[in-house]
Amino acid sequence: MESHGNGRLNEKGFYNKDSLKKLGEKTILEEGVLLFHPENISIHDNVYIGHNTILKGYYKNEMIIEEGTWIGQQCFFHSAGGIKIGKNIGIGPGVKILTSHHKDTNINQPILHEELEFKPVIIEDDSDLGVNSVIMPGVTIKKGTQVGAGAVVTKDFPEYSVIAGVPAKLIRIRK
Repeated sequence: MESHGNGRLNEKGFYNKDSLKKLGEKTILEEGVLLFHPENISIHDNVYIGHNTILKGYYKNEMIIEEGTWIGQQCFFHSAGGIKIGKNIGIGPGVKILTSHHKDTNINQPILHEELEFKPVIIEDDSDLGVNSVIMPGVTIKKGTQVGAGAVVTKDFPEYSVIAGVPAKLIRIRK
């Protein structure tokens, strides 16, 4: 596990637990988890984070991962706009959560050099994000929602939705 930004590294180059804003009890960070700006990342109790996941904190906003959450391998979370992941969330391998994008208002300038726009992402309790799904800036995944594998979620859906596709569409409401 590496730490970048203002986090403190130990003599072996790994983050020190006190680098994180919060690290709960019985939390597992597998080998290869990368932390950026860990001082703005709070991980609560009983969280599992799979190997080669990148938790990219940001110097302005926070990333909060609440208790009982399971995060699969090779995920990428970028919290420039802020991320709040609720309790008892399942997040499959390869999931991406993005909280910023480049505006495209000036045709005479490459999009890469445009101003960034930041929007938070919230994943409410008891939800599940399928393998390789992508959650775009400003989206709230409502309580109990199931996101299908490979879905790209660009908008909010009601609680207990089952959503899938690119872009994600409502399949049904869970009963």
